[in-house]
Amino acid sequence: MSVARLKKLSLVGRAANKGDTLGALQTLGCMHVLPLAPPPAEPERINERGARNAYKALRFLKESSETRRQVRRDSGFDMDQFVGEVLDLMQRIRDMTDHRDFLAHRIAQVRPWGDLDFPPSDVLAGNRLWFYQLPLKHREALVELQLPWAILQEDHRFLYAVLIAPEDPEDDILPVPRTHTGSLPIHELEAQLEEAEIAIEALEAERIGQTRFLTLMRRNLAAAESAAELAHATQKVRDEGKVFALQGWVPSDQVETVLDMANSQNAAVLIEDPGPNEMPPTLLEQPENRSAAVDLALFYQVPGYREWDPSIIVSVSFAIFFAMIVADAGYGLVILLGLLAFWKRLDNTPAKRSWRLYGLIISGATVLYGILVGSYFGASPASGTIWGKLKLLDLNNFDSMMMISIVVGVLHLILANALAARASWGRRSSVANLGWIAVLIGGFILWLSYMKGGPTAPGAAIMIAGALAILLFTSERKIAKPSDWLWRLIEGVQGLAGAMGAFGDVLSYMRLFALGLASASLAITFNDLAVSVMQSLKGLGLLFGVLILIAGHILNFALAMMSGVVHGLRLNYIEFFKWGLPDEGIVFRPFARKEVQE
Repeated sequence: MSVARLKKLSLVGRAANKGDTLGALQTLGCMHVLPLAPPPAEPERINERGARNAYKALRFLKESSETRRQVRRDSGFDMDQFVGEVLDLMQRIRDMTDHRDFLAHRIAQVRPWGDLDFPPSDVLAGNRLWFYQLPLKHREALVELQLPWAILQEDHRFLYAVLIAPEDPEDDILPVPRTHTGSLPIHELEAQLEEAEIAIEALEAERIGQTRFLTLMRRNLAAAESAAELAHATQKVRDEGKVFALQGWVPSDQVETVLDMANSQNAAVLIEDPGPNEMPPTLLEQPENRSAAVDLALFYQVPGYREWDPSIIVSVSFAIFFAMIVADAGYGLVILLGLLAFWKRLDNTPAKRSWRLYGLIISGATVLYGILVGSYFGASPASGTIWGKLKLLDLNNFDSMMMISIVVGVLHLILANALAARASWGRRSSVANLGWIAVLIGGFILWLSYMKGGPTAPGAAIMIAGALAILLFTSERKIAKPSDWLWRLIEGVQGLAGAMGAFGDVLSYMRLFALGLASASLAITFNDLAVSVMQSLKGLGLLFGVLILIAGHILNFALAMMSGVVHGLRLNYIEFFKWGLPDEGIVFRPFARKEVQE
């Protein structure tokens, strides 16, 4: 994978052929269009409210539990009317669901007092019933009341009392507020609840029936978005009397295709290489089965056009960091089983298949690292077994694990600087990147020598050589007058100020060891707690021990997943990108027709 090389293509054609030329160019879908005309005062755009409603309706139908056979002939299909019907159905389902939830809550509120048939007001001589849920400790407050009252139910916590009064009693008549139970008995509320459930089932059946038009919805949405994209591109075209001009970036391997299209439209074309001061958009070329790596790399930052493609490095290093943070073969197996459970659902598109493959890589790396550290849901294998012999690392050996984390950090930052030097080769900054590599290597040798009591001169010498390279070659300033030498030196000193940042960035990789140790320690703690409960309690001890194991490992697994994702990406996006991809680019957005996703 690499950053695609682009050509600037300027096209001039007759105004009469403008629509056909733009339509043909949109069909090719390979040009990032540049604006040659000033933006209009009132730019054309797709009806945002209509598009938003259409996507809301589409998402509502896609989330249906079932899907009917699709209608593919669009004769008589009115998109706007259908979207209105779907949104109306969605609102009716929402209202009925709210009514159902209200009834269920009201039944739960009223049930402690029993299934009461409320008498008419004239039977109670104008009095009404007022209900209170009173804690047992406030029983004396009832005795002191001047109003008639009765206790209808009682449990180990509350008294369920009713007061008789013509008006709503004062708020402070009892230590608790009144419970609003309504005027309907439980059997009527339950009847209404049953009717609401039946109504929701009928509405859901109507929703399932509407799913037969999903394909037509997608087709209409694709056409509307393609029309909007065409209108947006038209605004960027420059019109000069009987001719028009269009300009954009095209991948080098697509230039011949655009030339053939231009010849068919009798248009003139000028092809140019990017200028030294131009910043073309960035297009990462990759096979479809590696799109997950590109998504991962572009999530935080788009590399500049003259930078390098970080996709493979980021995807590999993230898998390693994730495995080191989770640090358990059992948890890796859980990830693998979860992936296999959704295997068929991740087979719809090339992008999903790519993420499925990357999930296998991550789970495999986690299982492999868990075997190396000998952790299986927090349990360690016996030393005489084959799994015990495969245990090569000890998480409790702080010195060795700290060393591994620092080595990983140093190598990661060296790789970042090496790739940055390669991308900028021929410029002064590439020598500065090599200087940072020397500083990192020298600093590591110096630290290692100090820890082992060996000579520190070699590491110090390498660091000094690297610092001189940074001082002299950080600045790209050209020498036009004697004072420029001073400014170049000042900018070199500013570059050297990043030494403390480099030291801090290397130490950031200590989180790999710390989080891995925390995950393993929590797993061991839950295991020990479960065993202690099983041994101390007879009978129910086994049940409680199993519950502790399940709940504890679910909690630890969730924390490990969150830590692995957040910190695994952070080390790539913050530390690695800081040294390897200092410049941010622009995403290549092809002028293309919207494809219908079946």
